[in-house]
Amino acid sequence: MYRNFEELKSIKKDIRSTLVVAAAHDMHTLEAVFAAAVELKTHYLLVGNREKIITISDELGVSPDPETIIDGGDDADCARIAVDLIGAGRGDALMKGILETGTLLKAVLKKEAGVRGSGTLSHMALLESPGYHKLVGITDGGMIPGPTLEQKIDIVKNAVVYFKNLGYEKPKVAALCASETVSPKIQETVEAAALQEMCSRGELGDCILEGPISFDLAVSKESASIKGFHSEISGETDILHVPNITVGNVLVKGLIYWAGAKMAGTILGAKVPIVLASRGASAEEKLLSIMISLI
Repeated sequence: MYRNFEELKSIKKDIRSTLVVAAAHDMHTLEAVFAAAVELKTHYLLVGNREKIITISDELGVSPDPETIIDGGDDADCARIAVDLIGAGRGDALMKGILETGTLLKAVLKKEAGVRGSGTLSHMALLESPGYHKLVGITDGGMIPGPTLEQKIDIVKNAVVYFKNLGYEKPKVAALCASETVSPKIQETVEAAALQEMCSRGELGDCILEGPISFDLAVSKESASIKGFHSEISGETDILHVPNITVGNVLVKGLIYWAGAKMAGTILGAKVPIVLASRGASAEEKLLSIMISLI
């Protein structure tokens, strides 16, 4: 268990991977990439407006090798070039710069690019929130609008692998719903119960999953005690699995903007990790996203 990002930083090491950045002409993105080069010994290829990249680099006091800058046109062109570089084996991870997520993912999802995996791509937001005693993952608030049960299975599996790679032996997963009661009128509760049954048979990886379960029961032992809800994960949940993209997106942004949470974002399920933080994220959050994605 990690209580915060500072504790998680203790496992960082010289990763020496090459990071390919799409639309790199952004102050916070370049600040994070250059910091990763120093702290993690990563290499980088910067795809974007060459003049802007050089100007911003000068402002940051960095002089990147000209060969690490690949001139790109509009956002779609930058995304295509960056993904092609990954497909050609010139990079170990892909990073979103100052472009929309959909533009980058459109390039990633093209079969001919050779970057997408065989399963479902999903977004993992890892958050440090003042209101919770440890880091918590929220998935999927950035990829699939209304996932089917089959896609939810992949989302959970992606999340479990992610947490196992961070050193968690048996991640605790909450399949969030508005209520802990299964109702045929609320499909997400039926699917959450199905996920719990699958987990009990060992079909979702080495984890503990409970669902349907409400947010308060997932994160508060006191709430579970008051309601008489018996659970292995209440107050100790590692992963909040949301029923759809709207719930995940609103929950993550609500924690960031109203509760002062910090976030690191990664797209899971591709052949390489995809570093994905909001365009408005700070350099610190982008650096955290790089570090955790590469780990």
